[in-house]
Amino acid sequence: MGHALSQQQAEARNVFLHFDEHDHEAGGSTMLGFWIYLMSDCLIFAVLFACYGVLGGNYAAGPAPKDLFDLKLVALNTALLLLSSITYGFAMLSSYRKHVNGTLLWLGVTGLLGAAFVGVEIYEFAHLIHEGAGPQRSAFLSSFFALVSTHGLHVTFGILWLITLMVQVKRHGLTVPNARRLACLSLFWHFLDLIWIGVFTFVYLLGVMR
Repeated sequence: MGHALSQQQAEARNVFLHFDEHDHEAGGSTMLGFWIYLMSDCLIFAVLFACYGVLGGNYAAGPAPKDLFDLKLVALNTALLLLSSITYGFAMLSSYRKHVNGTLLWLGVTGLLGAAFVGVEIYEFAHLIHEGAGPQRSAFLSSFFALVSTHGLHVTFGILWLITLMVQVKRHGLTVPNARRLACLSLFWHFLDLIWIGVFTFVYLLGVMR
């Protein structure tokens, strides 16, 4: 009697476990994890923007934004980054059509535009430091370098990620994992565009207008 009951309980438990299983879309946890990462990055940039908002007016009798910023150069840099976002969109469209060569072409153009953006940013930093406006000069410049360089490091990391993906797509094609990685990088790249629009508006434009 007791053996029969235990056997029935085991069968009931197996039936429960069978119906309790849920099918999960492959890669769903990857996308969720990446969204969580982007939210943490949002917090980092929110703190940096807040620091600049508090310290951005403390010039320590040094140069102000209108004395330092070249809006034409910054506008050029902004155009490079925004254009790279468009070319990445073309890369995604090519990947949806399973055009490997088209995807690689547009990813390469995106990487070149991103590299040009970082190059212009390095030139701007070198020019400011040469003029004696380094991050140690004032609280304004410390917060400026912290915010803008953090964004530049993110773009640099994005370029390295992009190059790695190009190698993967070249070797293995537009597989499901590679398509998922392209989608994650797309989110990251467009996120950096949004952050830069905030930097361009809040730091450069409003800074020159003070």
